[in-house]
Amino acid sequence: MSRIISFRGLMSAATQDTLVLHTNDGLTGYRIVKFQVVAYVPAGGSPEAVIQIWKEEQSAISYDIDFSDNRLLGSAFYENNQNVGAEGASVIIFDREIFNQDIYITCASTVGSMNYYIELEQMDLALDEATVATLKDIRNND
Repeated sequence: MSRIISFRGLMSAATQDTLVLHTNDGLTGYRIVKFQVVAYVPAGGSPEAVIQIWKEEQSAISYDIDFSDNRLLGSAFYENNQNVGAEGASVIIFDREIFNQDIYITCASTVGSMNYYIELEQMDLALDEATVATLKDIRNND
């Protein structure tokens, strides 16, 4: 049986948040179903930000987006151009990716703070599914 759980937060530029999801047995899995971002002060200046979701803690916060990195679960680029009156976010999540460990959100921003909202589908994993998810996580940490 699956259910939707949500998380929200406010992050300063060049920071990282941790969503604690791990369990002792690893039999609970998650998949990202929604990811949204908006600036704390959307009307101020012309903010740009990159908010990313990772399978492991990041040692450096970056504006770079690399979809070939298998540790990346999702990415959002937020922009508000006051000169032309355009605001929006481009969000991409890898919704088929199932994980059973903590995830990390990073914020690289030209403006102060950014809000994020994440919905995860929580599901029970069979022992073999939990083993595969855990092994993928271990392989990512090498």
